[in-house]
Amino acid sequence: MSEKPTSDVLNRRRFLGAAGLGAAGLAGAGSMLPSLAAKASEAAKPDPAITEIKDWNRYLGDGVDKRPYGVPSKFEKDVIRRDVSWLTASPESSVNFTPLHALDGIITPSGLCFERHHGGVAEIDPAQHRLMIHGLVDTPLVFTMDDIKRMPRVNKIYFLECAANSGMEWRGAQLNGCQFTHGMIHNVMYTGVTLKTLLEQAGVKSNAKWLLLEGADSAGMDRSLPLEKALDDVMIAYAMNGEALRPENGYPLRAVIPGWQGNLWVKWLRRIEVGDMPWQTREETSKYTDLMPDGRARKHTFVMDAKSVITSPSPQMPLKFKGRNVLTGIAWSGRGTVKRVDVSMDGGRNWCEARIDGPVLNKSIVRFYVDFDWNGEELMLQSRAIDETGYVQPTKAELRKIRGVNSVYHNNGIQTWLVHPDGVTENVEIA
Repeated sequence: MSEKPTSDVLNRRRFLGAAGLGAAGLAGAGSMLPSLAAKASEAAKPDPAITEIKDWNRYLGDGVDKRPYGVPSKFEKDVIRRDVSWLTASPESSVNFTPLHALDGIITPSGLCFERHHGGVAEIDPAQHRLMIHGLVDTPLVFTMDDIKRMPRVNKIYFLECAANSGMEWRGAQLNGCQFTHGMIHNVMYTGVTLKTLLEQAGVKSNAKWLLLEGADSAGMDRSLPLEKALDDVMIAYAMNGEALRPENGYPLRAVIPGWQGNLWVKWLRRIEVGDMPWQTREETSKYTDLMPDGRARKHTFVMDAKSVITSPSPQMPLKFKGRNVLTGIAWSGRGTVKRVDVSMDGGRNWCEARIDGPVLNKSIVRFYVDFDWNGEELMLQSRAIDETGYVQPTKAELRKIRGVNSVYHNNGIQTWLVHPDGVTENVEIA
């Protein structure tokens, strides 16, 4: 399904300041003026939703044989990946976006993980798939899938973020929805073997410094990877969220490069060559380099820096009610764990510390919340992540001061959502 983001006029508005925004309707991060009991007492007249018998109370539902593989309720039909058709020339070399606004917790359901392809989805018979390791090794090896699955297994939860995530926002607010501005990310549990385990079997020569990872898709996707990283925490995965990888996520085998840009996570992995220098492939020369204001390009910018986004309220998840509300979002860092997330409701003039709930893991998404009361005033919502190294997520102005506006990749600037008095929310910037 294709959908061009709405509000073409509004989503390009730029705001020159946050003047006049004080507490912005925030009654305190932990403050809850109207209690649930008080709200319940206001509902004096009967509610048909609770007093009337519904069809689902009267009739039997489908039996187990009707649902051999579970799918979401039909009432969740809008919680889907979406693409932006005009972003790329062809769907075989395009992207669709995770519906971040409609999710909670830290795990992305497998069927909602964003896709990014360079030659479409490769449909591979695992019985015919092989992984070869050669080059500067003592013993070149070829592994079947059965060989790999008989090796010691590991399970790890990591985020995967495309380097181009938020890339359309370098020159200003463009896409009206966090699914489109930040949806090139997902967070799942991977099952597989460490790359170190495979390399130890082949025996890496002393002059080896780099690896070339190559996929089996029609694009022949390949990337250079430093040996030091490969021996640290890289996985070769064949499962995600407890089941086999989905075809669009690399079935039957993919690389998992924790904390580093998604283009390195080669899908449909078929070959690893060991060498003494990077290969300078297309994906690390003409693509996936960062053009600076003086015309030079940063290369091998592998790490995804600390970043966050408020997923609700957001353009696709506007505020519906005055009074009690829950603000929520996600944060992540490729350098380790997220230690703190701050939230502002007045465009960065005042900040409060959000509550992080759920697991806080290395190179994994965290979920944060702020419980607040809204009185209908205009809000300028922002979040900023601070990781264990002390790195603080920058504003977009701070990022552009160093990087300019010629980049596509590695935009981790603070996102601003403007909430109008009627609850409608849009993508804006504060200049």
